[in-house]
Amino acid sequence: MTGARISTLRLAGVTRSFGGHQALRGLDLEISGGEFVALLGPSGCGKSTALNCLAGLLPLTGGQIFLDGERIDQLAPERRGFGMVFQNYALFPHMTVRNNVGFGLKMAKVPRAEAAERVTRALDMVQLTAHAHKRPGQLSGGQQQRVAIARAIVLEPRLVLMDEPLSNLDAALRLEMRAEIRRLHQRLGLTTVYVTHDQEEALSLADRLVVLRDGRTQQIGTPEEVYSRPANRYVASFMGYRTLLDATVTGTRGPHVVVDIAGSPLVGLDRDGVAAGGRVTAAIRPEDLDVAVGDEPTDGTSGTPALPATVEVVEYHGRELAVQARLTDGRRVHFRTGKRLAPDDSVRLVAPPDRVLVFAADDGGGQPGDSGDGPSRGPDTEAGPSSPEGGEPDSADPHNPAGAPAGESTAGTSREPREGRDTPKQVAT
Repeated sequence: MTGARISTLRLAGVTRSFGGHQALRGLDLEISGGEFVALLGPSGCGKSTALNCLAGLLPLTGGQIFLDGERIDQLAPERRGFGMVFQNYALFPHMTVRNNVGFGLKMAKVPRAEAAERVTRALDMVQLTAHAHKRPGQLSGGQQQRVAIARAIVLEPRLVLMDEPLSNLDAALRLEMRAEIRRLHQRLGLTTVYVTHDQEEALSLADRLVVLRDGRTQQIGTPEEVYSRPANRYVASFMGYRTLLDATVTGTRGPHVVVDIAGSPLVGLDRDGVAAGGRVTAAIRPEDLDVAVGDEPTDGTSGTPALPATVEVVEYHGRELAVQARLTDGRRVHFRTGKRLAPDDSVRLVAPPDRVLVFAADDGGGQPGDSGDGPSRGPDTEAGPSSPEGGEPDSADPHNPAGAPAGESTAGTSREPREGRDTPKQVAT
């Protein structure tokens, strides 16, 4: 079961505005056939807007979209040949699993015998053959999401679009469905664009990541590149560099710089070509801080100055503890350790110079969501164009007008301006 594989999908300066607010600003991206690309960022960064523009659910304010050299941004959604999986599943509650999966084929007037065969294959791929006669209300959340995935792939689409499909599932089901999505992508040779606010999900699934902030691209790269070499403070914060310390450069040592943190020198890699006296931010992952208690030596970092700190909060995470501590100047740091610590314990913290990233001070303001040791867990939906935050539209709104089960991959949208904002209206094709 494979559709016509694309060669390249190119987004050139794709822009989308809601009134005076630009939710997406000049997105440039080229995707190769068979690639899995994740659009990553917190709520309001523009990722769902980008996906809806790609699907044709939102018209562009500026820019163009090309598929294998053909411009497609002016085509209706049903003419693009894409499959889409939504966050809210968008299943018809009165239909059986088999009929939900086959609905798009019916709308496309695929011959009955061929449609039945394709539905059977799709159900087998997502391991739902035994549940074909059931209705969505009789299924678990993970099973419902598998129905939505089967409905998308049964159409043999040129491109599969997924809008936070796992955010409504519990932790165990997310892990199971993550593996399922990757397995299907590899088995079918799909080209996939996947929206998520969860960096762990993006790192495990994608071939490339596109990190967005306020509608602007911050970094495009492989998971390893974005994780190990974030382009700026914002990306570092979103990718797990939980300790972010503003400081002043006091000296340089080749590729490293020395900064003053609470009266102690800290050495880190210079990422932005900063000069002595410059204002910077030092970024450190929790797992990169070595911890010493009392007279203990620090592990493998002899001669590196230590930062004295006092333990404030200790969280038990099985084999290790996640600890929040306070430096002598009152600023907080986060680290992980296998040592047994308790609040008010005094510790000394050391980070290898190559594991500390030093960025020029960020004038953009703010950090993405709640950046922590694990996946960022922002709201599942994003602010609408009329919201005070002026973020991107709620990811469910364009897909489910009037509360109807929307989002069939063969369904198009006609556009009617209403009260100053575009509201998709679903039509069968």
